[in-house]
Amino acid sequence: MQNQGNINKNTAKHKIKNEEAEEVFVNQPAVLLKDKKHSQTESRLMILGKTDKKRLLSVIFTQRGKKIRIISARPMSRKERRLYEQKTQKHS
Repeated sequence: MQNQGNINKNTAKHKIKNEEAEEVFVNQPAVLLKDKKHSQTESRLMILGKTDKKRLLSVIFTQRGKKIRIISARPMSRKERRLYEQKTQKHS
């Protein structure tokens, strides 16, 4: 799902392993957003979600055919946590 450079970057900078970042794609609830700010060369999306250990992550990714390529994974910012809570409370 990730290339080696991004795996190393996310692990070193944010202490997030590839497997943990992938958990937000299968755990519910999740919030999917377009990342227009960083979509100059290809369409990028952001998913806000929880890991199996309930860690709140923001994952930036792109889709290439049927594959997902994770670009970045980090803990949610305060603003992202508020948005996640607003969007997911409606579905709880």
